[in-house]
Amino acid sequence: MENRSEKAVELHHKGYNCSQAVVCAYADLFGLDEKTAFIVSESFGAGMGGMQSTCGAVSGMLILNGAKNSGGELLEKPTKAATYKVAKELTAKFEEMNTSSICKVIKGLTGDPVLRTCDGCIEDACRIIADYF
Repeated sequence: MENRSEKAVELHHKGYNCSQAVVCAYADLFGLDEKTAFIVSESFGAGMGGMQSTCGAVSGMLILNGAKNSGGELLEKPTKAATYKVAKELTAKFEEMNTSSICKVIKGLTGDPVLRTCDGCIEDACRIIADYF
């Protein structure tokens, strides 16, 4: 899956936001077509729509987690709790690697040093996806 990481960084360099880059690089493996993946992940770039909150690469991981783990049913065999559990695990792994999952903290916009580049965050998210799924 290392090839997917390279693809995600390449997509980012083409103008995809961090979330789109991660989701689109794995879309076919998670039952999504690339156009749908691009559309549903668009709002999550630059820390949740430019608000510098949750890192877009993390959001991309969580979108893929939902695509992989959700049963798509509200009443029959609900999967929400299990999906949330995995989301927490994925985010904790990212934070272990990068100290934070908050875009403005990672990018050093809080007055502290830059912790990681966007490309690095995308690569880390892809590593976690490859290890987890």
